[in-house]
Amino acid sequence: MFGRKNKIEIKTPAQFDKMRVAGLVVADILERLRNESGVGVTTADLDRIAREELVKRGATPSFLGYYGYPSVICSSVNDEVVHAIPNPRPLQDGDILSIDFGAIVDGWHGDSAITIEIGAPVSAHTKLSDTTRESMWAGLAQAQAGNKISDISHAVEAVLRSGDNYGVLEEYGGHGIGTKMHMDPFVPNFGAPGHGLDLVVGMALAIEPMATLGSRHVKTLADDWTVVTVDGSYASHWEHTVAITEQGPWVLTAHDGGAEYFAAHGISSPASAKN
Repeated sequence: MFGRKNKIEIKTPAQFDKMRVAGLVVADILERLRNESGVGVTTADLDRIAREELVKRGATPSFLGYYGYPSVICSSVNDEVVHAIPNPRPLQDGDILSIDFGAIVDGWHGDSAITIEIGAPVSAHTKLSDTTRESMWAGLAQAQAGNKISDISHAVEAVLRSGDNYGVLEEYGGHGIGTKMHMDPFVPNFGAPGHGLDLVVGMALAIEPMATLGSRHVKTLADDWTVVTVDGSYASHWEHTVAITEQGPWVLTAHDGGAEYFAAHGISSPASAKN
């Protein structure tokens, strides 16, 4: 989501607990938006629901007003990859919708994105979304002290490249997060392992792969926000916020903290004890 700026921020366990509160707000609201999405619903409707839910939870939006962004969610449909502004167009059968959403609680941010199929599933869309989601989890699993930043990038790319010749975006990627939504380091979704910044306990990262059914090349529309594929191919976007702890990765925007995935893959994590 957008760019990143400011220095790398190291958090204490108590600060991670605060980020977890924001992360669960994001998880809850994205689940509500998933359930409300469907044929005939507009992305403007979903933005309104997200605003209402934020108020109920005493949280504030990360996106609204960020460099002038006018909405609470980003709602990217079909060939829109990221940063699309909600609008009154009803969603249609066969659409593929990516919702990116962030919330602030007590000064701490959570950031996550999901992809939703509208109406009857389309096999190519399902596989694209499933592969992109799996690539995100592979990257999250590498968010461990002692690894390098490119270990995350390589894990994401390896899963995406196992798909049907998907386009892997190079201009956009993950980022640091904490007291600001976008902070260093930048986390590419491609690259060889073993390079770049050392990952250390106390870092928090948003891991967010984006993939298309065609070319990786994109352009920004005249609204200065909406990023679309140049060839018109459909896209998927998934994202979670993860904390690097002494016990392993803890996914702050997943309801179970990542416990199910990490346990299935033999990865040490504090998630089970904290959920």
